[in-house]
Amino acid sequence: MDALLAERQKLIESVSTLPDEALVELASFVEYLRYKSAQSQEKKHGSPFLLSIAGLGASEEPNL
Repeated sequence: MDALLAERQKLIESVSTLPDEALVELASFVEYLRYKSAQSQEKKHGSPFLLSIAGLGASEEPNL
């Protein structure tokens, strides 16, 4: 856990030294990483929509 904290601190220090023009590009890249992470989580856990309809049509009654 200390290694992650150290990496986070190094990132913060690096960002603070970037020129202002690079911050827009960095923000865009961070948003992409967040999107990619969310997509990865969705693949692991399934689509919320698909999970919500997965049980539709399932019934114990044979003649419904």
